[in-house]
Amino acid sequence: MKTTQYIALPELCTHYRMEMSFFNGLRDYGLIEIISVEKTHCIHKDYIADLEKMIRLHKDLKLNFEGIDTVLNLLNKIDLLQKELNSTKNRLQRFEDL
Repeated sequence: MKTTQYIALPELCTHYRMEMSFFNGLRDYGLIEIISVEKTHCIHKDYIADLEKMIRLHKDLKLNFEGIDTVLNLLNKIDLLQKELNSTKNRLQRFEDL
């Protein structure tokens, strides 16, 4: 397992000026997956963008874990609906071109 794929939580705590309890709370609520690499709690680097979004929701909007989960679910539904709308527009365009 490559350790370059993971970022240590203590580094993230320092970088984002967050307490470890925040990351543990996200894990307990099922919003992130924390992996232990060489006895250090880490998160996969592919999830950093999602983590940053959660941190902004928490800091800027003062959302708790339940609020963060709700907002992320709503954003995912919006993305899904936008993709569906684009697909429908593309199919409709084919019929209009006839």
